[in-house]
Amino acid sequence: MTSRDCHPEEAASGGRRRISSSVSYASAGVDIEKGNEAVRRIKAHARSTFNSNVLADLGLFGGLYRMPSTRRPPVLVSSCDGVGTKLKLAFMTGIHNTVGQDIVNHCVNDILVQGARPLFFLDYFATGKLDPGVVEQVVAGMAVACRETGTALIGGETAEMPEFYPVGEYDLAGTIVGMVDRAQLVDGRRIRAGDQLIGLPSTGLHTNGYTLARKIFFEVLKKRPESYMDELGCTVAEALMAVHRAYHPLLKPLIERRLLHGMAHITGGGFLENIPRILPAGCEVQIRRRSFPVLPVFDVMRKAAHLEEAELYRTFNMGIGMVFAVGRHDVNAVVTYLRAKKADCYEIGRVVRGSRRVTLVD
Repeated sequence: MTSRDCHPEEAASGGRRRISSSVSYASAGVDIEKGNEAVRRIKAHARSTFNSNVLADLGLFGGLYRMPSTRRPPVLVSSCDGVGTKLKLAFMTGIHNTVGQDIVNHCVNDILVQGARPLFFLDYFATGKLDPGVVEQVVAGMAVACRETGTALIGGETAEMPEFYPVGEYDLAGTIVGMVDRAQLVDGRRIRAGDQLIGLPSTGLHTNGYTLARKIFFEVLKKRPESYMDELGCTVAEALMAVHRAYHPLLKPLIERRLLHGMAHITGGGFLENIPRILPAGCEVQIRRRSFPVLPVFDVMRKAAHLEEAELYRTFNMGIGMVFAVGRHDVNAVVTYLRAKKADCYEIGRVVRGSRRVTLVD
């Protein structure tokens, strides 16, 4: 890819997949030919995400992306994140494309909450011993998510570092850059007491809480990834590896109409720590219990580990992946739009006067 190397031992910048190394690397455990094979495999996936703003093909030291023309200087919005220990499920199952989708969608959502549309994405893949097939699966998943969200996958880095990672494991992170017109910037300043909260459902854990989830399913419940559970209606792996949902295509028209006063992506920290990040001084949020369906995977974990309510809502999304505040007079317009798009949504709470916190109420 543009601005992406497959680099043995050190992760250095450079054109994605031009490899230069001495034989000493091979004797130390780095297979240069596998690196070249990985390059060949992923080029088509990356190119499938290109649009007219991508100004260079794969192989340069830096990715070139032309800023879309706007009447006013836009605000650039960026974010960087990882998949976390959800990767352990990929290692256990041998399924790697879904975590590729996860990392892109997670980052797209992170800049969406400020009203930004994604422009381009760069990834970082690091492993002890390069497996071209695994790299291809991961990048193919990223390409799927990039195409679905209109994001160009213009570069990244692959680092092969023998003895640094356990055999068969890797780390994955991503950086995204997007833009928003200043007039459409969503920063929570418009949130007022009386605003209503609307939640959009998640597909599962998304990319957070997996250290606790793995402990519950694999140590407390003694399950395996392939174990089918009636309570889940699927296998453990299918429940835990459900792809992190992207909300940008659905919410973009509402952002353009300035109907959303503030948005929170429910990731690490759950409801209790993410929603306060967007609240202005003098406001707090009340979330109504039983105002949305809690996904079965969370009920299973609650019962198995006897988790307290505060622990649940601080660790997991509980079935809601995106929350936004809407003025009382705009609720009907927003809900009507979402239902016309056949999108489930729930009125889960409201903004009241208070001290930038979240409380659960009946």
